Amino acid sequence: MGGRFFRSASAEQVVRKMVVKATLERSLIEEGDRILVAASGGKDSTVLAWALSSARSALKIGYELEAIHIKADFPNSFDGEALATNLASWGIPYREIEVPVIARLKEGRKMNCYWCSTQRRTELLKYAIENGFNKIALGHHMDDILETFMMNMLNSGKLLAMPIRLKYAKYPVTLIRPLAYLEEKQIIKYADEVGILKTTCTCDYGENSARKEMRRRIAELTRDSPDAKRRMMEALASGPKDLLVEDSTEIPNT
Repeated sequence: MGGRFFRSASAEQVVRKMVVKATLERSLIEEGDRILVAASGGKDSTVLAWALSSARSALKIGYELEAIHIKADFPNSFDGEALATNLASWGIPYREIEVPVIARLKEGRKMNCYWCSTQRRTELLKYAIENGFNKIALGHHMDDILETFMMNMLNSGKLLAMPIRLKYAKYPVTLIRPLAYLEEKQIIKYADEVGILKTTCTCDYGENSARKEMRRRIAELTRDSPDAKRRMMEALASGPKDLLVEDSTEIPNT
């Protein structure tokens, strides 16, 4: 998709078009899917929920949506009423469950982003399996994926990415990331235009310094060029193993 489209299209058109493109190219949604949207209350997952609802006519696929918010035992700026109102306007049922993320920490351990994400992922999987959902939609975007790949390569010496589609071997559930073809700034632009940005939350634990530094380094490497970032994404899928698809993972930690 050429630069002319991104220059001339509205923020809404860009988000919808790229979600449809990622969904069709990566077979993220199939007829009859029951999709659980992980609604953190942040801008990314809120825009994701809207996009999946909005994209139905373009995808021409029958699927169900439900959103769930995992409420942790630490304060944040989450506005549950605003999220519930938005989801209802998009025709998406909404549930909220409480999880004692901090209370589960072992003595002497400090709260961190990784611990929180694993606890939330565990509860998402449990809820999805118990309630008959075969897909879980997460709000990670292109920048998240590229940052994760570079951090794994430079810090761990591993060629591992954050897959757009990840099917667990031990669970009847597949994770999908329909925002994968979108830069964060494109999501922010749409969220700001429609007022979503004003009601979404941020987390005090959510910005770790290593990821912020990698974001800066990628911006420097690509000169913050959207085309360069898209070519990096293409490269992740161009080798003997497509790093953006994983259909047999054993451990739910990605």
